[in-house]
Amino acid sequence: MDVIVYHNPDCGTSRNVLALIRHAGIEPHVVEYLKSPPTPALLRQLAHRMGWPLRNLLRERGTPFAELGLDDPALDDEALLAAVREHPILINRPIVVSPLGVKLCRPSETVLDVLPIVPATDFDKDDGTPFLRDEQVAASDPRLAKALRDAGLPTDDLRGSAGRFFSYRTLGGKLVGYAGFELFGSDALLRSLLVKEEWRHRGIGRNLVLLLSSRAFDAGARHVWLAATSAAGFFATIGFGAVDRRRVPDPILQSPLLATLCPAGAELFTRRILL
Repeated sequence: MDVIVYHNPDCGTSRNVLALIRHAGIEPHVVEYLKSPPTPALLRQLAHRMGWPLRNLLRERGTPFAELGLDDPALDDEALLAAVREHPILINRPIVVSPLGVKLCRPSETVLDVLPIVPATDFDKDDGTPFLRDEQVAASDPRLAKALRDAGLPTDDLRGSAGRFFSYRTLGGKLVGYAGFELFGSDALLRSLLVKEEWRHRGIGRNLVLLLSSRAFDAGARHVWLAATSAAGFFATIGFGAVDRRRVPDPILQSPLLATLCPAGAELFTRRILL
């Protein structure tokens, strides 16, 4: 089976993707792109096959992205490719090519989208947290509503919600939680975040939020927002910042969840989605 991984062995996400592919019984062709950078034509092709602009393949964190001014939207692909030629570290990782498509696999679980074989036994990342797989569920699914009610989370607007909701399981099928998002243009409201009690304090909440945010990114969101009555410290550790209501987009403030269902004292948080 022909699977290619554009890999950086110094990147934890890249190592986890490679390990998960091998856990599925597939030995991929590994390209350490810092040693053998893809050509500009190949980078264009990879972006095209993903359905992404080339800019989406660039990595900001831990690279000279900012100092080179690559956040300037006026820069065309030729300018971006020139920067990549000089600094291959600007290529985000890992990019996986398989018979099912091409994907920038961040977080690492998203590689399952392009693997013909999905492993069915539990497996942990190199930090000890379990890999998760997500499955979209209907907003009207009674199991979702029951789990949220049991956790004291709002459910009154579920049946009328146009949001996308997911269940989260370990690779072996153990249910660990639920979450969803509602899309408002380039903004997404994360909601119904729930990790089952017996699975808490194992890093699952962080992984769940990252996976949900990546699904929101695929749907067009570039910023995510959420409301919480507790766990402010947790959200800060995964890159969210508290925000005044005056900075929250009106469509999100007017959503049933924030307008009528969340307690008045709920804190609001936001972060930009960076894959």
